[in-house]
Amino acid sequence: MEFRLDEEQLELQDTVRRFCAARFPFERIGERCSRGVDRAAWREMAALGMFGVLADGNDGFGVLEGAIVFEQLGAHLVNGPALWTALAAHYVDGAATGERLVGGIVDDGPDGDPILVEHAGEIDALLVLRDDGVSLCDGPVLPRCEPLAPFDPLTPVGRCDALPRGTQVGDAAAAAALRRTGAVLCAALLLGVADAALEASRRYALDRQQFGIPIGSFQAVQHLLADMYVRTALARSATYAAAAVLDDPPVGDPLRASAAAKLLAGEAALENARVAVQIHGGTGFTWEMLPNYLLKRAWVLEQSFGDCDAHAHALGASIEEALA
Repeated sequence: MEFRLDEEQLELQDTVRRFCAARFPFERIGERCSRGVDRAAWREMAALGMFGVLADGNDGFGVLEGAIVFEQLGAHLVNGPALWTALAAHYVDGAATGERLVGGIVDDGPDGDPILVEHAGEIDALLVLRDDGVSLCDGPVLPRCEPLAPFDPLTPVGRCDALPRGTQVGDAAAAAALRRTGAVLCAALLLGVADAALEASRRYALDRQQFGIPIGSFQAVQHLLADMYVRTALARSATYAAAAVLDDPPVGDPLRASAAAKLLAGEAALENARVAVQIHGGTGFTWEMLPNYLLKRAWVLEQSFGDCDAHAHALGASIEEALA
């Protein structure tokens, strides 16, 4: 089956790309590390429909359009709880319009384990996905959350010993559906990271010269770039396919599709970011260079909505069950 984005989807992709490039330029990424979420930019994102793409009554939009949006947010390392805010638009007034920042966690660890919440000091509400349903903690959510040093300087994190139970707003089926959608949109963010790592490496390989010629002319570097491209293409195919399946479940297995997307996108983002550091040489891991930020964001996103190992096991179990 041939799959192509239609004109409206391509226009959406270009609009979000241009907005992110203007509001979140890589040249000023260091300035964002010491600041919280830019609420003015957040409302502009909402005005473009980025957080309401999954909301009820948004005719013509769905998970596929969400994946298109979140791929660009990932590629430009946009900070803030955009994914959880989009997932919460159905449950939290003001989320889709950008008036409220909504964070979230998947609470499936043993009781008593410390809980890490991203953007804990900034969010206005917290969505909690548990096996038995969806809970919403509204108002002053985490008054006793201890700030920690984050892996990703653009994603502050807080440690809590326990969470309020909150108000249940969805059943187990709703929680499972949000997990699948969250996994696909997180895969889109990772896809954006993988693509940004490829593009940054391509540009550097063309500009950086050694022995009087660009390093991109060296076969070893060309092989690295080719592998990055293949990983990105596979991740994009899996992510868009999974989004299409979630929009139209009869065409495939939503659980298997979302697991494959998160697995391939996670592997692509992690490996592409590592290779980008390698191609950039001795400066690749410094704060002045983009690969440093891409690798840290890939580490954080890899842990959201299940890591590669968890999704590989889920895929294996699904295939085993189908063959039984």
